[in-house]
Amino acid sequence: MFNVVSAELRKLRRPTLFLGTMGSALFFTGLITSFVYLMIDSPEGNGDRGRTISREVLGLASGSVNSFAGVGGFLGIIALCVFAAQTAQEYTYGTLRNLLIREPGRMKILIGKLISMILFALVMITIAAVVSIALSYFLAPGAKVNTELWFTSEGLDAIFTTFVNVSISVFAFGIVGMVLGLLLRSPISAISFGVLWLLIVENLLIAVKSSLQSWLPGAQLSAIATGGTIDISFKHALGVGGIYVAVGALVASILFVRRDVAN
Repeated sequence: MFNVVSAELRKLRRPTLFLGTMGSALFFTGLITSFVYLMIDSPEGNGDRGRTISREVLGLASGSVNSFAGVGGFLGIIALCVFAAQTAQEYTYGTLRNLLIREPGRMKILIGKLISMILFALVMITIAAVVSIALSYFLAPGAKVNTELWFTSEGLDAIFTTFVNVSISVFAFGIVGMVLGLLLRSPISAISFGVLWLLIVENLLIAVKSSLQSWLPGAQLSAIATGGTIDISFKHALGVGGIYVAVGALVASILFVRRDVAN
């Protein structure tokens, strides 16, 4: 198992993949965090879907990670793309057959790939958290936001809780990407389907019927990152999102073990 994880991490350390992924994560982190503080007095809102995040809310103990929680959904989409591509490309390049010659245990390869990509995602989440909190602290004085409670014991607890919630959300998005990669066996198809569903299809469905927000997978996983929303409780999002991820992972694992490795 250690050799499988080590081999996968070597691929994930490639400069084009690592720097490109981290650059994307930092771009969205910086953009969303800056928007929250620079647009704090905008009548059009400074949060998701035109929502207003006031100075009073940002001045709470959880204020330092308010922006970071909002970035969770975007980090999840990035993780979905990376997990999907790294899984499906084994079929596209025909390297899976060679891997199985060295290690015939298919589930061992699958679990090893998952562990390595989770470690990769954890690095991305940590970097995004540090940048978001630092940028929030830097922009807070200009937005007249009080930061006295941010690094108290309650504030540190909020940072830890939000970090865990975002991590769960991002890992779940990544597993969904891995499932799509195993099912479609094409990086382009898996990424296209995942991004199209999350960014377009779900938003259209919610616009047509808002009650669907409580049952669509992307909405649940995004709600986990923020610790729940007004419309979706954290417990509900964790339960429904967990069912989606578990069922998808089970089906994909069975197919991975039983299907021919050729694309």
